[in-house]
Amino acid sequence: MADTGLSGPGLSNLRLWQLISPNLPTGAFSYSQGLEWAVECGWIRNKADTHDWLQSVLDDSLRTLELPILLRLFHAAGNNNHLEFQHWTQWLYASRETSELRHEEEQRARALLMVLRQLPDNEHWSELEDWQPSLRQCQLAGYALAAHHWQIPLEDLLAGYTWSWLENAVAAAIKLVPLGQTEGQALLYRFSTTISTAVEHALALDDDAIGASTPALAIASSLHETQYSRLFRS
Repeated sequence: MADTGLSGPGLSNLRLWQLISPNLPTGAFSYSQGLEWAVECGWIRNKADTHDWLQSVLDDSLRTLELPILLRLFHAAGNNNHLEFQHWTQWLYASRETSELRHEEEQRARALLMVLRQLPDNEHWSELEDWQPSLRQCQLAGYALAAHHWQIPLEDLLAGYTWSWLENAVAAAIKLVPLGQTEGQALLYRFSTTISTAVEHALALDDDAIGASTPALAIASSLHETQYSRLFRS
């Protein structure tokens, strides 16, 4: 399953940058993950509030749920273990607490699968067909499979995924809070120093410690489903 037809010391980095790029057509820009309602109701009013909100999601979801599951999906892909791959895909999907968060997971997963299937070397990816149920349910499944196929180092994948989430979240905050572009860049700069710590935490987490505890996000997401006027799909 490795991408043996390609070579070059920096190619895996380029593949990672493509995978986490805001230009990847998976619709990431159209989701706020509850942030829009949190701004509407006054929970988030400025840069400090935005930082606290994102920090809580990073601490209590990204490093304890998404990143350790992405790690396990990566290993399952490397071991060609479809049952384990499917198990962690379903675990993540079951952890999405609201209807719109589950819809986001599925929609972005299908979009990523469509991108991967249309790449020039997809004839070497039998898993794109054989593992479709998992790849259509969970976007992390596509990330993990692509990262293994392109020989992207695991820690780079985890850090890159975290950066991608952070960049999308800050972009949403710039529109909603609103924040200026300079304030948004200041947030990205501040959070960049915490990503390696989040990755280290995820690498050390046992299976029975995987899970999220973000009740404010769940409340915001559930109420966003019926918010009268909104810019984002979630």
